Amino acid sequence: MKKHFYFTSFLVLCLHSFLLNAQVITSPEIDALVEKTLKTFDVPGIAVAVVKDGKMIHAKGYGLRSLNTKERVTENTLFGIASNSKAFTSAALGMLMDEKKLTWDTKVTDIIPEFKMYNPYVTEEFTIRDLLTHRSGLGLGAGDLMFWPDQNNFTLKDIIHNLRYLKPVSGFRTKYDYDNLLYIVAGEVVTRVSGMPWEDFIESRILKPLGMNATAASYKRLKDKSNVIDPHAPVEGAVKVIRRDWSEVANAAGGIYSNVTDMSKWVVMQMENGKFDNDKQLFSRGVHAEMWTPQTIIPVRGTNSYNTHFSGYGLGWFLSDVKGFKQATHTGGLAGIVTQVTLLPELKLGIIVFTNQQSGAAFTAVTNTIKDSYLGIKGMDRVKENHDRVLANEAEAKKITAEIWSVIEGQQKNNGAKMAADLFLGTYQDPWFGEAVISTKNGKLWFDSKRSFQLTGELLPYKGNTFIVKWTERSMDADAYVMFELDNEGKASGFKMKAISPLTDFSFDFHDLDFKVKSK
Repeated sequence: MKKHFYFTSFLVLCLHSFLLNAQVITSPEIDALVEKTLKTFDVPGIAVAVVKDGKMIHAKGYGLRSLNTKERVTENTLFGIASNSKAFTSAALGMLMDEKKLTWDTKVTDIIPEFKMYNPYVTEEFTIRDLLTHRSGLGLGAGDLMFWPDQNNFTLKDIIHNLRYLKPVSGFRTKYDYDNLLYIVAGEVVTRVSGMPWEDFIESRILKPLGMNATAASYKRLKDKSNVIDPHAPVEGAVKVIRRDWSEVANAAGGIYSNVTDMSKWVVMQMENGKFDNDKQLFSRGVHAEMWTPQTIIPVRGTNSYNTHFSGYGLGWFLSDVKGFKQATHTGGLAGIVTQVTLLPELKLGIIVFTNQQSGAAFTAVTNTIKDSYLGIKGMDRVKENHDRVLANEAEAKKITAEIWSVIEGQQKNNGAKMAADLFLGTYQDPWFGEAVISTKNGKLWFDSKRSFQLTGELLPYKGNTFIVKWTERSMDADAYVMFELDNEGKASGFKMKAISPLTDFSFDFHDLDFKVKSK
């Protein structure tokens, strides 16, 4: 026992010495870092908070809330935190477990009898834990088109019902693939077990006790909208304000709006294992430990500057080792808004970065630069590192899309687009996404989704039976291949789709669609 005590004390002393010798970034240095980030990544506004040893030591807004109003971001400006909401859903379930109302391994069908996956065995075995761990066998973002983009008429009932039509791409519990739909189901578990809507539970049982008074479970539930960002995105070469895009049905997966000041209280509570206000406990230490225990392996390939050897997903958190320290983190992305929350509990360090432009490289550059200073990493220019990566990715995407538009322009000049449009006209149906209509409008071949109203645009002939759909809403950056299948008479019998650009958000889940002709 004495040897163990002395060894532990030695480790504590080493850690203390390490922290004393680290040149920790100062607030003026954070200011300069963020201003550089704003310009480099063309982001209108950013908010940053740093929590250390249970206290918020830096909280500040930078740049503009909106390019339209020119109002400034402050530490109290509200952003959509997107998938950082998932940890709140996990916490809500953990609180219900503390109340002995369910367990992590309670079967989902015990709570939601109508829940059904594609495979009957998976349906029978699916647990609350499986809802939270991205190992269902579904592909990346499968079914997200039922809530993204938001102008659609899918209900919660529709989403739960349509899960049965989504075909798996891997074995159950064998592989990590990020999903949103199952967190929506997890929110419904909270509702049915607690007897109150997920939104009411989050606000009354989590936000209010923590004193997160400006935060709400969704944009529509904000009591004060006087200090909220506008979302921004590049639209055909220029960053512009875009419409706020979110479906309330998906709040449990990404609906919460907050600011860095409020989120600091959430971060402090997390690093105190659920404890807040000195002696109050939001959820038990055991529940917290389970949330921060890896459940699904995420492969780590190649070398990296943090010497990360292991990575996994817990329950609402990404977990990994960085320079020998445990890291719990999550990101979030909405149209025109991206966020990141990072915790290094052994250092009592939390970093929160919110942005109002969909540049994940921007929050990564800020977070990693701050983190580096606490880890003693020197000589890394995280802004340049991430900007170089962005430029390389954009160049690759531009090459792909430019080649496609070059082919289309050539066809149009040579009248190659004059093909028998009546071969493709008609109503087509996908089992979970519903109907799409191929028609002519003002002499142009046109695509219209009957349930997702922003998915409307011109169909342009590309090669053979493959067309390109050019969406009318250009901020989506989600133009897609439409690949028709022909019957033995040469008429279209169905079609499949695939996003063109590798930079298209994965929630534009075109590749899981399989339309069959319904009527001509």
